Amino acid sequence: MGHDHAAHGGTVGGAHRRRLIAVLALTLLVLVAEVVGAVLSGSLALLADAGHMTTDAAGIALALGAVTLAQRPPRGRRTFGWQRVEILAAVANGLLLLGVAGYVLIEAVLRIGRPADVEPGLMMAIAAVGLVVNLVSLALLHRGRGESLNVRGAYLEVLGDAFGSLAVLMAGVVIATTGWTYADTLASLAIGVLVVPRAWRLLREALDVLLEAAPRGVDLDDVRSHILGVEGVLGVHDLHAWTITSGLPVLSAHVVVSDAALEAGHGGRVLDALCSCLGAHFDVEHCTFQLEAEAHADHEAPVHD
Repeated sequence: MGHDHAAHGGTVGGAHRRRLIAVLALTLLVLVAEVVGAVLSGSLALLADAGHMTTDAAGIALALGAVTLAQRPPRGRRTFGWQRVEILAAVANGLLLLGVAGYVLIEAVLRIGRPADVEPGLMMAIAAVGLVVNLVSLALLHRGRGESLNVRGAYLEVLGDAFGSLAVLMAGVVIATTGWTYADTLASLAIGVLVVPRAWRLLREALDVLLEAAPRGVDLDDVRSHILGVEGVLGVHDLHAWTITSGLPVLSAHVVVSDAALEAGHGGRVLDALCSCLGAHFDVEHCTFQLEAEAHADHEAPVHD
C-alpha cells in the first residue's frame, strides 16, 4: 500500500530558472571584460579570474540546462522524469570548480620568481566592475541556494568569482601603491585556495544524493520510533529514505500492523497516520508504505532490516 503527497509540477531548482538566465548573462559580460582587461594590463590574477569565470559560465549554463530538463514530466521508464539531472549537473559543477582551482594554483606557482609587469589601474577598474556584478548575481541566487543543490552550485561559483574579483582589486591597490607585483601572484593563489573547499562541499553533497544516503535531517532511528508509535503498528522493516533531487526526499517501509486493526478495517487510518507523522516531523511527504499482517512475516525474504 502506498501514499504519495509529493508534488510533480516541477523541481525546486526550476523555480529559479529566470534568475539563472540573468546570472549567466551577467557572468558572460564580466568574462569578456576580464579577458580584455587581462590582455591589456598583463595581470595573471585577472586572467586567472577570467578562467574561473569561463568555467563558471559553463557551470551555470549546465545548471540552467539541467533545471530545464528536470521540468519534463515522468514518462515511460523514467518514473521520476529527468529530476536527477539536476544532481548530475551539481556533480559536474563541483568537478569544474576543482579543475579551475587546480589550474589557477599551478599557474600562480609557475609565476613565482618571474613576476610580470602589471597595469594596476585597468586591473582595479575591471575587478571593481566584476565585484559589483558578482554581488548582484549573489543577491539573485541567495534564496535558491538553500533549496536546490543545482542553484547552490551556481551560487558557489559566483561567490568564488566575487572573492576572485576582491582579491584582484586588493592586489591592484597593493601594486599601485607599492609597486610590489608579487601581489598579483598571491591574489591568484588566494582565488584557487578559496574555491577548493566550496567545490568539495558541493561535490560531497551531490554524491550523497547519488549514493541514496538518507536526507540531511532525517534520522532513520528516529523515523522508526515514530512509525512504531502509531496505534496498531507492531513493527517496521525495509526502511529506506533517500533524495531524488533537491527538495524531493522520499521514504519507503514495510510496516507490520496488528491483526485486530486490520480485521477492524483500520488499515486506511494507520496509513493516513503514518503519512501525516512523516510529513509533519521529518518534512518527507513522498512516502510509500507496505502494510503487512502479523502472519506475513513467514513469507518475507530472509534478509531485511
